[in-house]
Amino acid sequence: MSRYFLTSAYEKNKEHQPNIALKQPKDLFSKQAAAYRQYRPEYPLELYDFILRHVKGRESAWDCGTGNGQVAAVLADYFQEVDATDISENQLKNAIDKDNVYYQVVRAEQTPFDKNTFDLITVAQAIHWFNFDAFYNEVRRVSKKGAVLAVWGYGLFRVDPEVDRIIDYFYKQTTGPYWDNERRYIDEEYRTIPFPFQEEGERKSFTISRQWTLAELEGFLKTWSAVQHYMKEKGENPVKALIEQVQSVWMPGEIKEVSFPVFMRLGRVV
Repeated sequence: MSRYFLTSAYEKNKEHQPNIALKQPKDLFSKQAAAYRQYRPEYPLELYDFILRHVKGRESAWDCGTGNGQVAAVLADYFQEVDATDISENQLKNAIDKDNVYYQVVRAEQTPFDKNTFDLITVAQAIHWFNFDAFYNEVRRVSKKGAVLAVWGYGLFRVDPEVDRIIDYFYKQTTGPYWDNERRYIDEEYRTIPFPFQEEGERKSFTISRQWTLAELEGFLKTWSAVQHYMKEKGENPVKALIEQVQSVWMPGEIKEVSFPVFMRLGRVV
């Protein structure tokens, strides 16, 4: 069973923390943590193969902003030990169990880890929430010389022209005003985030492909932070009306292929 620090390691290990004034981090996924684990798409093995080709050691990895631990669980098959951190205790309570994965409630910019610890640091669909400068300082502190930092995310899914038209309106118009400002980094495929590391090779992209029913689409859409913001303000779930509209082109029980574009920045910490 995975090791898990229920008490925040940030509070218990203050001697490791730099003196940086940071805003309160945004926790947008604790409420829907169980659904997040059930419906969030998993990344293709080709993505991990690409990352690992650049990693020199296999002793220790850190998956930052781990959420439900889906990346940490894969890394556990390749590294002796994986530290996986998140600010959401509920997310970690729903995380995947692996004997060599150590979950902690820790914010990205201030960790209890020793200097020169990690061969690989990963951040999946999360770095846009971080304080970039403070996080990168922490990356430099806890990385071994020549370690790899891999950050990636996935954009708006595609199904077919009819479904995509309905989803695009929902994304841009219905929920558009309810996305946090940081969402723009996803729309820009992380091209505009600061990334002060030596990038390795050409920038890679991947695709997540899933076979979904309409019910699975509905479950996924309910995990969107913008949907949660909408519900909090208006007191109603916008996904219900969307699904009624999509049913005109996607029958209940029908399976459609859903594709997510995955983008990545990969750099070496020197």
